[in-house]
Amino acid sequence: MDGSAGRDAANPLILVADDVDANVELLVDQLATLGFRTIVARDATSALAACIEHRPDLAILDVSMPAGELGVDDRDAGFEVCRRIKRDARSARIPVIFVTALNDTRDRVKAIEAGADDFLTKPHHRLVLNARVNALLKLKGATDALEESLRRQRELQKVRDDLMKMIVHDLKTPLTAILASLEMLRDGDFGVLGAPQARVLSDAEGKAEDLLALIEDLLEVARIEEQSITLNPEPIAPPALLAEIVYDWSLRFQQEGTTATTDCADDAPVFRADKALLKRVLSNLVQNAVTHSAGPVHLALTARADDSGILFTIADDGPGIPLEFQDIIFRKFERVRAPNAPRVRSSGLGLTFCRLAVEAHGGRIWVKSADGEGSTFYVQLPHEPRQPPRLS
Repeated sequence: MDGSAGRDAANPLILVADDVDANVELLVDQLATLGFRTIVARDATSALAACIEHRPDLAILDVSMPAGELGVDDRDAGFEVCRRIKRDARSARIPVIFVTALNDTRDRVKAIEAGADDFLTKPHHRLVLNARVNALLKLKGATDALEESLRRQRELQKVRDDLMKMIVHDLKTPLTAILASLEMLRDGDFGVLGAPQARVLSDAEGKAEDLLALIEDLLEVARIEEQSITLNPEPIAPPALLAEIVYDWSLRFQQEGTTATTDCADDAPVFRADKALLKRVLSNLVQNAVTHSAGPVHLALTARADDSGILFTIADDGPGIPLEFQDIIFRKFERVRAPNAPRVRSSGLGLTFCRLAVEAHGGRIWVKSADGEGSTFYVQLPHEPRQPPRLS
């Protein structure tokens, strides 16, 4: 292996892999004239080793060269080098140009299938070579910059998530103690309270419970995101499940003037799921419909068989969700308010929890809505939970 790798490190480094001295000399001279540094490999094994050791900015390969230990015909050694470069995470982003005297369409197809980024036929013009090399180097530079930006973003996201979890854990213990103290005060353990004091205390207790619920949401979302949650599936009959949801919300419905109907199709099957999680999902959807409507709302809860298992729908005649917001509402901390909807306090975690809990079962959730025409949320679940594979 030889070349001009020891020159100005600011110039891009090009690997030239060819076993014909005249071809190597021509390419090295042309590239040097254009301001590039070069390293040379005269067989397939050396070319692969150079990619890992020197991490060149670009590789120029001949199709035919000694295959060495690669176990392929010398005639196709260049293609095998390219395939291995693109398969290895350490070298996958190195652009590859094939330069060969062969002008067979089959060779071009093989080069593309091997992952080549460009193909030049000998004899080539120096300016054409320069244009192709520069174009690929610019593309590689942009790709590397994007990858680095994404890496930093992931690192910052992890730091933020770790900090959030630490803070949340630290908040839960004192908040639980505060709630216990407030409950004792409300129960008169420290003396009789007057009506004004009782109202203030009740309001403070309610706000503390809201805060505890937010902390629980944060912890549960974190557990599901890390796939550390364990599902406890049990058989669930759709009519009974929807009846439970309506019963649990009956007092709130009465207070808000909400009406609700349920409709389970005859073909709605008994299925298995984590009932506690699923009830929270459906309750969150009900709560969204009630709290994000300026006036009384009508809800329709349905269940029917689906090709993949069962499909639940929660439909309302509220203000609706503009089309441009229908994807982002399931993202963490995203909050969207329609122009004619009331302003409500929200953590932006409710629909995130719904999405993660449904996906933890192997299902999916989505919404169809039109601004001012109500919304319908769909929850599709399999007959049995199919937890997605753990991400490494």
